[in-house]
Amino acid sequence: MGLIFVGLYVACEVIANVTAGKPVLLFGIVVPSAVFIYTITFTLVDVIHEIYGKKGTRKVVYGAFLANILLAVYTYLVIHLPAPPFFTEGKAYETVFRSTPRIVTASLVAYLVSSLVDVEVYHLWKSHIQQAKWSRVLISNSISTFVDSCIFIAIAFMGVMPVIPLIVGQYTVKMGITILSLPLIYTTGLKGSIAKYAQGNGL
Repeated sequence: MGLIFVGLYVACEVIANVTAGKPVLLFGIVVPSAVFIYTITFTLVDVIHEIYGKKGTRKVVYGAFLANILLAVYTYLVIHLPAPPFFTEGKAYETVFRSTPRIVTASLVAYLVSSLVDVEVYHLWKSHIQQAKWSRVLISNSISTFVDSCIFIAIAFMGVMPVIPLIVGQYTVKMGITILSLPLIYTTGLKGSIAKYAQGNGL
């Protein structure tokens, strides 16, 4: 089951980067369309933490970071490769997949720093506070998503747009999604429950 969550985590990270180009209006707040699936990754990384521990989770974070770099490099390469004459959608393709270096840098830095912060906070809360699983997720995500919003908005839009309203808007949406995603942390107990049920019923 652990590998399934790792696969979902990396997939969500890549999907978020592919779909981030379109802004959406949510309750009067403008956010990147990727904010929904991207925010879930903070809860998924907590689920992975429950399975693989701190060191294993950090490796998963680094792996997803490399996957995002590969995506950025490969899309840049594909955009600049010559296309045959019959392909007339080059501009549309470039519009969808091209990101400015500033946005790419903001995304990569924000992801790596905030994800590692999430791992550390979750580990500390689990090791020293030892309260309910949902509280670990809520605390770690509340800190890491704030770090993520601050870093991304500052790097991407400082000097171009007012950053404080953008940070507040993104953070509000991310925390709303975090609350909805809290039940995910309890999926780590499903494997053990299924195994006990099968053993007790002779399956």
